[in-house]
Amino acid sequence: MGNKVTILGIESSCDDTAAAIVQDGWVLSNIMASQEVHKKYGGVVPELASRAHQQNIIPVVDYAIREAGIHHDAINAVAFTRGPGLMGSLLVGTSFAKGFALARQIPLIEVHHLQAHILAHFIKADPPGHGLPEFPFLCLLVSGGHTQLVIMEDYLVMRIIGQTIDDAAGEAFDKCAKVLGLAYPGGPIIDRLAQKGNPDAFTFAKPRVPDLDYSFSGLKTSFLYFVRDALKQHPGFIDQYKNDLAASLQKAIVDILLDKLKQAARLTGITQIGIAGGVSANSGLRGAVQEEARNQGWNLFIPPFRYTTDNAAMIAITGYYKYLNKQFTQQAVPPEARLRY
Repeated sequence: MGNKVTILGIESSCDDTAAAIVQDGWVLSNIMASQEVHKKYGGVVPELASRAHQQNIIPVVDYAIREAGIHHDAINAVAFTRGPGLMGSLLVGTSFAKGFALARQIPLIEVHHLQAHILAHFIKADPPGHGLPEFPFLCLLVSGGHTQLVIMEDYLVMRIIGQTIDDAAGEAFDKCAKVLGLAYPGGPIIDRLAQKGNPDAFTFAKPRVPDLDYSFSGLKTSFLYFVRDALKQHPGFIDQYKNDLAASLQKAIVDILLDKLKQAARLTGITQIGIAGGVSANSGLRGAVQEEARNQGWNLFIPPFRYTTDNAAMIAITGYYKYLNKQFTQQAVPPEARLRY
């Protein structure tokens, strides 16, 4: 194997059990077991999630190692999600990672879930996409529970310059989808319906938040009241205008996200721009950011779909850079549901 650095990454922050092998920054395997059980409850049930992780973790890790075509002995370190996330879910991944590292006498590396979403931009994979970002790099991180603007000064040096003061963009998508009676998770369904609707059919309240911070609770409330009042006048309103409602909601959320991203790029002068996190898979957001990049002359980076939603390759790539910096973790480290950068 020579002097190659091989990292096993484990991600268990929510309802996906994932394991990946990254070698010298290249993904050799990226395996995930999703949990269908939550759909009938309209959201993730923490207790059910942790039980499913317990069932899935060993087969998923085993599959990732076999798929990578390596032997256990080739693994130099184990990287795991320490937080933020659901406590019961994090405990399963953390405990497994500790046991694996202890049994093989290799280093343990804790990873911050949000930092990993941003570092997904630096994953090398076949076939190669476009190049990797240069520093400084401005990233809009949009996931189910978080919306942040982050400047990356180096692989492991990050500075948050703006974030949501209430709901995240992903929550706004999911909660408004629930108002429309759509299944969970609602974001991808809104995206699908929006492609058939008129984004200018309806308008909703836009937040007025200073500086580079975000807010989505006002938009959510505006949407709820608008639909509620329309249903009083016309009981079939949602069915008749579902596509237009989805398109108008998506446009409102994308406009809010893009407005602050443009502001941040202007204020910082940074032209290396990326979007990351599960909501960066949204076609409306991708299209709008790509158009803006052409207009502004940005060098834009968007990871492939498989690395935008929760996955273990992003944990492993973060572990890889931490390994090179010798940023190892003690066995006693606990998972943290509300871990800060």
